[in-house]
Amino acid sequence: MAKQDAQKKTAKKQTVKVRKKVVRNVPSGIVFVKATFNNTIISITDLAGNVLSWASAGKVNFSGSRKSSAYAATLAAQDAANAAIACGMKEVEINLSGPGAGRESAVRGIQSAGLAITVIRDKTAVPHNGCRPRKRRRV
Repeated sequence: MAKQDAQKKTAKKQTVKVRKKVVRNVPSGIVFVKATFNNTIISITDLAGNVLSWASAGKVNFSGSRKSSAYAATLAAQDAANAAIACGMKEVEINLSGPGAGRESAVRGIQSAGLAITVIRDKTAVPHNGCRPRKRRRV
C-alpha cells in the first residue's frame, strides 16, 4: 500500500520547462519622459511601442522631495538607458511630457549614457480653455 502511494507521488511530479531569456537586438527606439512635480518616469520602447526598459526616481532609491529633483531624474535616465544599451540600442527619439524639474536633466542623462538623440519632442498637454477654474479663495 505504501509503495503504491510513493509511486503515485513520483508519477505526479512534472518537469518544469525553463524559458530562455529572449535577447533582443533593437537599434533604435523611443524614450518617453514623464516629469511630474513629484517624480520622473522614463520608459524606453522599440519603434512598435514595446517597453524594453524603464526607470523612475523612486526606483533608483530616492524618496520624498528628493524624487522630484533634477539629479534623481538624471540617475533614473542613465539607469533606463544602460538597460536599453544592453538590448543593442544606439539611437533614440525623446518624447517629453509634464512640467517637472527632471525634463532637461533626463535628456542629459540619456545622452551621457551613450545613446544618440535624433529628435526631442515636447508632448506636454496644454489646456486651451478647458475646465472652469476654482472660485477665488477668500481669506
